Amino acid sequence: MNILRYLAKRLREFLNPEWPAEPDIRLQAINVTRGTELASCLEVAGTGSKRNKGLLGRSSLLPGEGLWIVPCESVHTFFMRFPIDLIYLDRQKRIRKVRSSVGAWRLSACLSAHSILELPSGTIRDTGTERGDRVEFNPQASNPVSEGDHSAVILS
Repeated sequence: MNILRYLAKRLREFLNPEWPAEPDIRLQAINVTRGTELASCLEVAGTGSKRNKGLLGRSSLLPGEGLWIVPCESVHTFFMRFPIDLIYLDRQKRIRKVRSSVGAWRLSACLSAHSILELPSGTIRDTGTERGDRVEFNPQASNPVSEGDHSAVILS
């Protein structure tokens, strides 16, 4: 293979990864600095179509629910029906920025972020989450595994 094609392919994969490969995985998000749970049922938006849709079309987020948009450094709340909390994470899953109760028709960005957590309004306040805290993601305990699939899901 041509070395330039190989490098271009690797650069494209690095800049726009389609992570995770398992689109229906649910995670638990823990603020390990504070010892608090940010979300118990976190959906992952790791494909272009899921990132573009985000929370649009939903009427609310229940406590414990959320969306992790990977990769992402900015969001909008155009046409949203409810306010949300935003947590911007860098590649090491350290919080770079927090925004509470972001209402409809807003734009929010953090250019040093690699991903964003969208959570129910009040989550940041209730968990004491602040810039500099570290977030950890774990598979949700009730993730179903098909009968024939005995492979483990490894998340880093």
